[in-house]
Amino acid sequence: MELQVAELKQKIEDTLCPFGFEVYPFQVAWYNALLPPAFHLPLPGPTLAFLVLSTPAMFDRALKPFLQSCHLRPLTDPVDQCVAYHLGRVRKHISGVCIHPRYGGWFAIRGVMLLPGVEVPDLPPTKPLDCVPTRAARITLLEGFNFHWRDWTYRDAVTPQERYSEEQKAYFSTPPAQRLALLGLAQPSEDPSSASPELPFTTLPPKKPQNPSRARGWLSPSISPPASPGP
Repeated sequence: MELQVAELKQKIEDTLCPFGFEVYPFQVAWYNALLPPAFHLPLPGPTLAFLVLSTPAMFDRALKPFLQSCHLRPLTDPVDQCVAYHLGRVRKHISGVCIHPRYGGWFAIRGVMLLPGVEVPDLPPTKPLDCVPTRAARITLLEGFNFHWRDWTYRDAVTPQERYSEEQKAYFSTPPAQRLALLGLAQPSEDPSSASPELPFTTLPPKKPQNPSRARGWLSPSISPPASPGP
């Protein structure tokens, strides 16, 4: 089996197999060769596809939890909706998540610096460390990242040397549009009543004048930030 196919198969299996599914790769051409043209898949013949089978374990591992969690309302065909839900999880999980060997998930990729005119043809590539080597740990990590990211636990996939402070957690838990206000840097509206009625939002006047000293105090390590929203 080609390396690319094997890697994709492993990722899909990591997501589906714990829920009672099996997957097998095939080419679209193989499928089209067995059916009349009216049923052909409109894709190039060599396109990679995966056949997904349900095993007896699917009923207890996937369908029953799906019905209890009520992911979809109303239920019309529970089995088909359950399968569609899990196939949707595959698309999410393949996108993956980055884990730092020293900071776990408590970091972010912020940018890239390009240096035109500086060429280093002999610079060797650095292979990333496999800091989450086991299949079970990867499944747990991907589940946490995709479905429970608000509780921060996926970031501890490896024991971190340092985590975000409570102030950082409160900041990143706040919607971007509200972060300046959280820091005490938002400018109050000059005349809330002058907002155009066509705009799809309402500007509310502040109940009290902005208190600069309080804003500075929130940023001080000696004062606790407001509680971050729950998961």
